[in-house]
Order: sequence, then C-alpha cells, then structure tokens
Amino acid sequence: SSCQKGMEDAVQEGALVGAEVEGLRVVLQDGASHAVDSSDMAFRTCMANAIRDTMKKANPSILEPVMKVEIEIPSEFQGTVVAAVNRRMGLIQSSDMNDDGSGIKIVAEVPLANMFGYSTELRSLTQGKGEFSMEYFKHIQVPKNSQEELMRKYKEEQEASNAA
Repeated sequence: SSCQKGMEDAVQEGALVGAEVEGLRVVLQDGASHAVDSSDMAFRTCMANAIRDTMKKANPSILEPVMKVEIEIPSEFQGTVVAAVNRRMGLIQSSDMNDDGSGIKIVAEVPLANMFGYSTELRSLTQGKGEFSMEYFKHIQVPKNSQEELMRKYKEEQEASNAA
C-alpha cells in the first residue's frame, strides 16, 4: 500500500547520520480518504513525513557492530594482549589456558571500528605468534560523545553538499 511505501521511504535515511533505521514498529490506527486531494503519492508522503517527525522526537541512537573476537597466544603475552584489547574498548568474556599451559585463548567483544589495525598490533605484541579471528556478534549504542561527533560530521557533509 501507499502507507507501507511511505514507511519504507522514511526508514532508508535516519535523522541522525543518514543511516538506515532499524527496530522501528509502525501501527496505523486511522485514516480517511477524500475524492479531491487523496492520491497514492499524498498518502506515501504523509506517512514518510509522519515517521520522520516522530523519529526526531523519539530520542534515537546510533548503533555500531560489535565483533566476537577469539585470540590465541602464547601464555607469556597474556598481560600485554589483554591490555591491548582493553585499549580498543573490548570486553573480555573468557580467558582459558590450553591443556599443557603453553597457550591461552581469549574471547572478547570489541566494536568493529576499533579492530582496524589489530592484526599488525597482535603480531608485534606476540613476536608473530598470536592469531585471532572475529565474527559479527551484535549491535550496541555508540558512546554519547561518539554519537555527537558522527552527527556533527554528517551535518557538515550535508551543508557542504547543499552549498555545492
């Protein structure tokens, strides 16, 4: 229907940084049509504008992907590797020693944006002996200061593209 298409139009570009909107539920409770000024496009535009206005009032937040990271290292490097994960805003979930005590497997949750360059850092911290793998885990809210910075950059880009 036209209202469904209007909703789809509205969620393509969010109000904060222009990213797609997730986790939105829309319930249309009432509506009326008029022979003169009701059209497919009118309903579509009305629904899109209603959703955009409501999203601005709903205290939205920006989400970032968090990765589940598994790191395997020789045990003598545990302290430096854990410290490096913490610097990247990672949350250590577990740290298990293997059967012979020579190696450790660390499982952590780390924001994807903080994982860039980690391969090089891990190699230098462990003299090339450390390995890691990561997979998508979930999305979480970005910290408030990061959200404000992302919104500021988006606003500047919008103003620059409007000026051009």
